[in-house]
This record gives sequence, C-alpha cells and structure tokens, in this order.
Amino acid sequence: MLRYTVIFIILAIVAGIFGFGGIAAGAASIAKVLFFIFLVLFVISLISGRKRI
Repeated sequence: MLRYTVIFIILAIVAGIFGFGGIAAGAASIAKVLFFIFLVLFVISLISGRKRI
C-alpha cells in the first residue's frame, strides 16, 4: 500500500506543477483530489503499520 501512496503523491505533485503553473487549468483540481487521496492512504498505512508491530 505504501507503493500506491508514493505513486499518488508523485502524480499529485506533477498535476500541481501543471495546474498551478497555468499549463492546464483542470490539473489543479486533480492535484487537490490526488493530494487528499495520498493523505488518506498515508494515514491508513501508518495505522496498519502500527497494528502489525
């Protein structure tokens, strides 16, 4: 699951660069969505990692 969180954060950063740089107007909203998905997956990874120990 950590692999997916890394992929989502990279996609969010790339979409943010394109969107906030003015290259693509719709990419800013995509970046926001991907960022929140990354946060949720990150929290889930932290919680599930603590339960295994």
